[in-house]
Amino acid sequence: MLRFVSFSEAARVNLVETNGTPLGHELVSVKRTHFQSDPQTLVELAQSVQNANDFVTAGTSNKLLLIAEQIKFLQMQAQTVLEEARRDQQLHSACCNMRKVPGTVYYLYQPRSKNKDPHFSLLSPQEWGDDCPNEFLGAYKLEHDMSWTPYELISQKSPHLNKMMAAVKAYSRSSTSSDNGHTSAKSILALADS
Repeated sequence: MLRFVSFSEAARVNLVETNGTPLGHELVSVKRTHFQSDPQTLVELAQSVQNANDFVTAGTSNKLLLIAEQIKFLQMQAQTVLEEARRDQQLHSACCNMRKVPGTVYYLYQPRSKNKDPHFSLLSPQEWGDDCPNEFLGAYKLEHDMSWTPYELISQKSPHLNKMMAAVKAYSRSSTSSDNGHTSAKSILALADS
């Protein structure tokens, strides 16, 4: 921490007597080494150092706040991923008497007798009409990555996943022997963007 010295204190400082020509040889310019600086210049220099410290502190604080916001956002994303994973596990454990095919919408029903597990059907509640023997719980689309998308979110999520999966399939069909079967992320993203 800098201690500011008042002009009256600085005037009382005893300086070492200098000899500009020891042994008769001038080693340095006396004018430059004995230049008396204005005390106001030192005060201005100290103030500029203090201002720089304030700016550094403010900049650091802003960066840390930004990092804290990013951490909160990542925590929310992690929470969402965990909730979706839990939902997907529950849906995969639902009874199903057919082979699940990615890209298909399945309808989840709870039998009226509560001691039975929920099960999937290919029939929607509209197709069942009033004769539906089960309680409708929801509709889900099985994606190519084996995740489930709720029916109301299909229009938001599916086009992106379908486009990416189509790009992966197109890339794997068009790969040459020089690629040795390795897929390039850049190539897949380029196909997905086209």
